[in-house]
Amino acid sequence: MRKKQINELPSMQLQASPSMNPDWLVNPEPYKSGIYRGEHDDEIVMTNGLISRTWRLSPNAATVAFHNLMTDETIIRGVKPEATVRFSGEDISVGGLAGQPDYAYLRPEWVDSLTSDPKAFLCTGFETGLTKERFPWKKNNDSANSPWPAPGVSLIFHYESASESAKGISVTVHYELYDGIPLLSKWLQIHNNGGSQVKLESFTSELLAVVEWDSPVETPDRWEFPNLHVESDYSFQGMAQKKANRTTYWVPDPDYKTQINYDSLTPALLESRPPIGPDIGIDPGEMFETFRTFVLVHDSTDRERKGLAQRKMYRTIAPWITENPIFMHVRSMDPAVIREAVDQCAEVGFEMVILSFGSELDMEEENPAYIAALKELADYAHSKGIAIGGYSLLASRTIGPEHDIVNPNGAYYVHSPCLESRWGQDYFRKLKSFFEKTGFDLLEHDGSYPGDICDSTDHPGHHGRQDSQWKQWKRISDFYKWCRGQGIYLNVPDWYFLAGSNKAGMGYREVNFALPRDRQVILSRQNIYDGTWEKAPSMGWMFVPLTEYHGGGPESTLEPLGEHLDTYDTHLMNNFTAGVQASYRGFRLYDTEETKQVVRKWVDFYKRYRDILESDIIHVRRPSGRDADCILHVNPMLKQKGMAFVYNPLDKEIQRTLELPLYYTGLSTTAMIREKDGKFRMYGLDRNYRIQVQLSIAPKSVTWFVIEAPEED
Repeated sequence: MRKKQINELPSMQLQASPSMNPDWLVNPEPYKSGIYRGEHDDEIVMTNGLISRTWRLSPNAATVAFHNLMTDETIIRGVKPEATVRFSGEDISVGGLAGQPDYAYLRPEWVDSLTSDPKAFLCTGFETGLTKERFPWKKNNDSANSPWPAPGVSLIFHYESASESAKGISVTVHYELYDGIPLLSKWLQIHNNGGSQVKLESFTSELLAVVEWDSPVETPDRWEFPNLHVESDYSFQGMAQKKANRTTYWVPDPDYKTQINYDSLTPALLESRPPIGPDIGIDPGEMFETFRTFVLVHDSTDRERKGLAQRKMYRTIAPWITENPIFMHVRSMDPAVIREAVDQCAEVGFEMVILSFGSELDMEEENPAYIAALKELADYAHSKGIAIGGYSLLASRTIGPEHDIVNPNGAYYVHSPCLESRWGQDYFRKLKSFFEKTGFDLLEHDGSYPGDICDSTDHPGHHGRQDSQWKQWKRISDFYKWCRGQGIYLNVPDWYFLAGSNKAGMGYREVNFALPRDRQVILSRQNIYDGTWEKAPSMGWMFVPLTEYHGGGPESTLEPLGEHLDTYDTHLMNNFTAGVQASYRGFRLYDTEETKQVVRKWVDFYKRYRDILESDIIHVRRPSGRDADCILHVNPMLKQKGMAFVYNPLDKEIQRTLELPLYYTGLSTTAMIREKDGKFRMYGLDRNYRIQVQLSIAPKSVTWFVIEAPEED
């Protein structure tokens, strides 16, 4: 049966040399995903011309090759199970082949002699198809052209148990490969086909014996890991992916006996698994689905290129991150103040009002009169073309001993409710009801679930410690997915992008906005520059303290706005030229006609160039406060293929020659460039795709360059 399925697949197409292929970060169009029969009679290959993964199906299914086609290198050095699952204290392999004589490398002829573990789940067949959406996404106008699901192909392997301890259990292993990006995802479904409940104690959904990146004889204090980016949607407790990554483990491979590290500690085995549990009971006829692991294969060690690849990954598998409304934070629940803020937003082109922390909005209140008043405010905002949302605090608060996290080591935020306590379950019911009844468009969800482990055995939603993290993550991630399907925008200061959130903090220290105004503007540009190495501009918010924040006093605040218009103008410039939205927190956006015109100037500028401003940032010169700094937006798919901004923080004019790297604009020989609204000039690119521009920048100002292709191109 499997041979017949394989024979029905198309044969592998001849791949061009990597050096002949276009750069996928500039032109991804040629790299379409497909599933093919391999060179061996019993092999399947999944490839998009950038990476390929090959499975041998006999005597069991196993990955026997994984190639980086961009660099023409192998990724793996050995065969491992496709996954492992643990029932009744026993770890059972899913697929895999045994008997490899040396795990330093894998010769193709060795594969023919490999055998199957008699206790392993045995592959019984496979299916091919197209990618499917992970959950519904109600798009807005800004994201209407973003494809969902991400185009690509899927491959599904079916496994049946050969072990008495897993009798009646079957496992489905899913893979998806996406068009135009060296990215593959994987997850498991575990089915209980028996007559009684079984408990899944733990699982490892991806195991790869990866070629080591670092190979010292003596064990170093810090290892360098292989050049792959691996993360899952099981993420929490961080506004940066490095902190929030909870499932990626680089560990020693006990099968790798010939490594040169004397302690045999080379971290060359990739495991994707939860840190605890899930310890989930699966009832007869029911199915459990794991988180999804995403493996992005890099073709370079260059920081900018790796960051561009990661940003493209998020636009591919979480395209809602491209939604980037211009919003204001209103510090009041006075209907008159809110209506005035709505009117001002509509007047200058802002797109959303958020009832901020400190406004005393209560989304947990169910009083019909309270809900009706908020519905009336939402209707008013919508009549003006303004979306409206609000703030709710979840973690970093205490509810009471019967509802809070029970853990001798404490909660991450010192105090935090358990999301599977009665209070936690009711909290999410109230939030859903609030949005359904008020028509609000956004949730700013502070102190999102940080991954706390709860030892309580009395909470209704989990039975103890081992399942508490999984159950709480499932509670909040399912809620965020529901929001995504309703079109509710999500500002979440945590890494829930792959579960549906739109935006997190760009990365700043809140108390820095209590510093004197002139220091804030330099720090803000540094925060944006540093925060966009791995985030797209639309993924991170910044902050502008229109009113006092963290006790900074009058030296730090912008109110009265008309009296500090120079600093307000610079904050607006910092954010809008970077394509980054900020929380403009206060009671109003302007207090004089002159202030209003400054705000409108930058909003109009942003909307004029919105597509290129929300495109990737190339990091040219980091803000130092002592010389010019520069960022360059690039997008080879647009008419405006690049837009560079050069800032002068000094009290004197800066004159200099600046080199701009134009490779990622897609231009190769010539570029048409104009400064501000001046005339276009033709520039020739050198062999490194760079040009030199002459600068003369007035004190404490910005200039910009619009980059387009010559008409004949």
